[in-house]
Amino acid sequence: MALTANQLEQFVEEGFVKLERAFPENVGQQCRRELWDAIGCDPSDRSTWTQPFIRLDSFGTAAFRAAANTPPLLEAFDQLVGVGRWIVLTGLGTFPLRFPSTEAPLEAGWHVEASFAGAQREMRVNLRSRGRALLMLFLFSEVSSDDAPTQVRVGSHLDVPQFLKSAGDDGVAWMTLCQQVVPASARRPIELATGSLGDVYLCHPFLVHTGTAHRGHTPRFMAQTPLRSIEPLDLDSPNPTPVERAVIIGRDR
Repeated sequence: MALTANQLEQFVEEGFVKLERAFPENVGQQCRRELWDAIGCDPSDRSTWTQPFIRLDSFGTAAFRAAANTPPLLEAFDQLVGVGRWIVLTGLGTFPLRFPSTEAPLEAGWHVEASFAGAQREMRVNLRSRGRALLMLFLFSEVSSDDAPTQVRVGSHLDVPQFLKSAGDDGVAWMTLCQQVVPASARRPIELATGSLGDVYLCHPFLVHTGTAHRGHTPRFMAQTPLRSIEPLDLDSPNPTPVERAVIIGRDR
């Protein structure tokens, strides 16, 4: 099912759209079994959940490839990024897995995602979002407000272009950019990326977000995956994509 006109406008204005049941439940359950196997924990034995946070790299098995390439997702990629302008996913990852804990959350803090490596291999971001078309959150478990949902600052992607527009194609170092855009977007309302197994959040690459603590009972399994771009954004296009439109709006404010 294609994204509606309202959903496309929501993406431009708010920086994300939730695609419910983007991949089948049985596929998601198989992916989750493989994640449990990879960490060596028993889903039915809480005594084996000894770490509050485990990060896994990408997985490219048949189940993960199936989850990443359903017809609704492929159509949404075309609508948001443009036909022929994104790289087909051969798997999913990384996986920031969070377990119930009273500790402060590890690897949390407001930020945007980096998209390419500079001359010294430092991570950078530029106005045309070289290398990254979308940030995506694939849910492989039920995620309530207590289950370490990702927090996003609604509309924060529109604050980012102002800090990139004078930097040219070299862009800005990732940490420097975060230090600028996090306070600049602090006034934005916050929304929680909650949902069910099979839901996917399709986010603008400039969306400011953070991980949170897990205060629930069921481990939070999620893939935080980039959709890579074939070419940088075309900010002079007479028919800009939703990703490009948002950057143009933020740039021209």
